[in-house]
Amino acid sequence: MSKANRVGGPVARPRGGLRRGWAGGTLSLEGKVAVVTGAVGLLGRAHCRALGAAGAKVVVADLDQTACEKFAGELGEEQGISAHGVAVDITKPQSVESLHARVCSVFTSVDVLVNNAAIDDKFESDESAAALSRFESYPLERWQKLLDVNVTGTFLCCQAIGSAMAARGSGSIINVASTYALVAPDQSLYQRPDGTQSFWKSAAYPTTKAAVLGLTRFLAAYWGGHGVRVNALVPGGVAAGQQTWFQEAYARRVPLGRMAQVTDYAGVLVFLASDASSYMTGANVVVDGGWTAW
Repeated sequence: MSKANRVGGPVARPRGGLRRGWAGGTLSLEGKVAVVTGAVGLLGRAHCRALGAAGAKVVVADLDQTACEKFAGELGEEQGISAHGVAVDITKPQSVESLHARVCSVFTSVDVLVNNAAIDDKFESDESAAALSRFESYPLERWQKLLDVNVTGTFLCCQAIGSAMAARGSGSIINVASTYALVAPDQSLYQRPDGTQSFWKSAAYPTTKAAVLGLTRFLAAYWGGHGVRVNALVPGGVAAGQQTWFQEAYARRVPLGRMAQVTDYAGVLVFLASDASSYMTGANVVVDGGWTAW
């Protein structure tokens, strides 16, 4: 085939050539700084490991400074990852601004922001769950708390760190959503084998995660001309010591027949963070084992 394409125009070439672009590693995050919120949680730790393994300098951001520093040390000792722990309360603007300032004082700027921090409902006992988890009796303070962390926290991190990315002209933001941002919870999953049920998935978590998708699309359009890409990762449920009957019920709802492992999101996270996804923004990347396929 000639150097012209079928409609007569020049053939588009990736910058640096195809060989250099891929063999040189567009999936590489060498030289990039990545901030992960909720970093000492189950998925947060996996996200930090994945980004660090791809070459990024990782900022471990969570509520507890000691826990952040400890995990950052583990990343360095176990995997040779350059990591720095910083405490942050993402619901407080001053705390988020302080996080950004501290990161910039160490690493100059932020290239990747993973808004992973979030909370879900936890109840002290089956009795309190039965009394409070149903929509009809769900407490307003719980509703507001989930909004504060899952929505306002994501907003504040995007505002502080994303604005600096836009001013600099580059950056990738990955907002972690949920399959429950796309489909309603299947309440039958929480029914025990004997037919009893003491927990119902509340409206708060799906609502907040749907809001994260709305914010993702807004920022993708708003900052598209400033070199900042904003995408959402939509994960499925992760096996994390739930009771066997729940894991089995969940697996029956998934075409791949199992819950996710924490490592199942590593590849797509690095892809979204890297130049390999340079023409993607405003996308919801669903990695759920097929949960939302039926």
